[in-house]
Amino acid sequence: MSLSQLKAPKGANRERKRVGRGQASGLGKTAGRGAKGQKARTGNMHFEGFEGGQMPLQRRLPKFGFTNVFRRELEEVQVSRLDTLPSGSVVDLAALRGAGLARGGADGLVILGQGELKSAYTVKADRVTAGARAAIEKAGGKVEVLPKPQTMYEKAKAARRAATPAESAEKAAKRAAQAAEKAAKAAAKAEAKADGKAEKKADKKPEKKAKPQQE
Repeated sequence: MSLSQLKAPKGANRERKRVGRGQASGLGKTAGRGAKGQKARTGNMHFEGFEGGQMPLQRRLPKFGFTNVFRRELEEVQVSRLDTLPSGSVVDLAALRGAGLARGGADGLVILGQGELKSAYTVKADRVTAGARAAIEKAGGKVEVLPKPQTMYEKAKAARRAATPAESAEKAAKRAAQAAEKAAKAAAKAEAKADGKAEKKADKKPEKKAKPQQE
């Protein structure tokens, strides 16, 4: 048997139903959907999970889990694969990417495994297991664990700590001046309001008529 002799089973390939092609086609006018109703409308009951109007399963089940937006994907490389790099070179994520030992979407590097190295390397990684560290140092290499990247909150906190006393005093004085200005505006507003009330009260008060003098 050859590829030219293969045929689809009977009934597998059927002609496409051409609806709405006139009365004589057998599926004209309402195109096989009947008269009015939900089944006659466009875009109804054709989406995944529809259960006839009943609350679908994907909405009945409770939600769980979450996506950590701060998660870092670390590339895992076995220590035995470092021997493919030139002796004495610096091994980091960029070097491993250039050698085709790490993919491009990783955020950091982890050196795993146990074994022996023939050459000495200076390894810069985010994490190094105890077995991998022993193998690297036994071959005469060095291990440098990179510091964890700071979050936005940690950066702001460090900036506040690094501020000099003069800057802190200047900021405090600026805040005090703003508070005093705000208090002065509030006092002036209250005084103007009180004066307005006094003027209205004076306008409403009737003038006393002078009594005639007796002779």
